[in-house]
Amino acid sequence: MNKKGVIDVNKKGVIDVRRRVLYIEPVVSEHVDSSKGYLSQFKGPETELEVTSLTDGPRRLTYYSYGSLVVPKILKIIKEAEKENFDAAIIGCFYDPGLREAREIAEKLVVAAPMEASLHIAVTLGQRFSIIVAWTKLIPLMRENVIKYGFQDHLASFQSIGIRREPGKALDLQRDPEETKRRIVQAAKKAIEQDGAEVIILGCTQYFGFYQELQDALGVPVIDAALAALNYAEFLVDLRNKHGWYFNKKNEYLSPPREEIEAWKLSELF
Repeated sequence: MNKKGVIDVNKKGVIDVRRRVLYIEPVVSEHVDSSKGYLSQFKGPETELEVTSLTDGPRRLTYYSYGSLVVPKILKIIKEAEKENFDAAIIGCFYDPGLREAREIAEKLVVAAPMEASLHIAVTLGQRFSIIVAWTKLIPLMRENVIKYGFQDHLASFQSIGIRREPGKALDLQRDPEETKRRIVQAAKKAIEQDGAEVIILGCTQYFGFYQELQDALGVPVIDAALAALNYAEFLVDLRNKHGWYFNKKNEYLSPPREEIEAWKLSELF
């Protein structure tokens, strides 16, 4: 694929399907390098992956108010990514902050996010899923998203592992990974045995590196939300490139008029 997002055919007649993907951590994060290292293990061989985070703002998105603060920053990054000829951008938080807004302002850029991607994959792998969360504060917005995305009939339950964020600090589910995994197994077994879950979704991108061991222990598919978003974004890029299937820009994702954006000086905001 060339810099304009078009598939190239080389002299041997082989289709070049390289993809440039930007993974956005929509908080101030010190773990960009470790995130890139982890995600890079699972990207397709044709994918060129970059990871970035916010330079200012909240360190976590536990609260609705924090989420509202980061959306303008996400939109600005999305527009810059499109100018820099990325094929896809991923908003790397399970709340999916700014997903619809980002798709609205994108012109050719594929935009994906962990929760939506995880739900689509989950209902393909099983009839009912449960979402494992760190603590109950996170459930209401996630439940709203399940309904908004149309998957409420497949939701078996939310299960909390009871790990709360400390004031002034980001959630650290990696501080004691063995304890985190123990709690996930306990919550997931309840979801499977009592709630009828056939698929377990890890409801935070900070659960990275756990899913394979958890699958072995639980005997059901366990979805790592960050990996789901990455591979779903790659899939959407391929659909766009091979078939021209892209977000419908005439209805829900209709972009704001360029004249309006310029007249109101909104381009300075995103």
